[in-house]
Amino acid sequence: MAKLRASAKYGLIHYNFPGYSMEDFLSYAQSTGFSYVEIQVGDIWKKDEPLDNAKSNASDLRRAMDAHGLKVSALAAGNDFVQLEPKPVKAEAERMQKVCDLAQILGTKTIRTEGGRPKDSVPQDRWVEAISTCLTECVEFAEPLEFRLAVDNHGLVTNDADRQVAIFEKVGSKSVGANMDTMNYRWFGHDVETVNRFYDLIAPYTLHTHMKDGFGSREKYVCMPLGEGELDLKRAIKALKRAGYDDVWCVEYEGREDPATGYRKGLEYLRKQA
Repeated sequence: MAKLRASAKYGLIHYNFPGYSMEDFLSYAQSTGFSYVEIQVGDIWKKDEPLDNAKSNASDLRRAMDAHGLKVSALAAGNDFVQLEPKPVKAEAERMQKVCDLAQILGTKTIRTEGGRPKDSVPQDRWVEAISTCLTECVEFAEPLEFRLAVDNHGLVTNDADRQVAIFEKVGSKSVGANMDTMNYRWFGHDVETVNRFYDLIAPYTLHTHMKDGFGSREKYVCMPLGEGELDLKRAIKALKRAGYDDVWCVEYEGREDPATGYRKGLEYLRKQA
């Protein structure tokens, strides 16, 4: 079985840490043994806030990360690429360019990119067209600067690896790939056998990961620490290693247990795979 390298990069997402300040969170990440953190754009750029303020916030956070010996694995963009009309497509691309500016300050070239939200104006049979159109607009500035747009299998639009691959093939750029969230395919409603097929299919396109485990789908979904759910995480790791993935293994935990415990268990599980 393919294993992680002893020098594997371990990270966690800044998510589900109620009551923690950013300083508390960074201290936890450092003391627990993580070396990378995924940051949400909302951590540094509040709604309606000027971009200059966000750049200042990004600089402050970068200094705090450096002080804790941490690096940013990815910046989550919070975009909505389910757009067909030229004006919103252009607006999304312009916003993404600003997100990339912030990522540059944070020291990462990886943007965790959403597919977007379903809407009446964009029928499902045009989702691939809509998302790929927005991504193609972004590639014009992302590719020359070597940014990587990792489209997450998140929500109701991109939680299907066949659809993700169709998007990637339509865009046709090395700057566009996937964030593999190991649980989200199952959360959406796919059975475990299909989830395993999706791991194999999406692994060659994967630029970033969310290692997550649990049971069930939708209202029956329960998140568990890595290795305690129904997913074949070793299958996912094997697929990624076979595809040559050698980037950050980012733990995500949104279960009922204390998140400090859930994330620590996730790191311990990944280390056992090394």
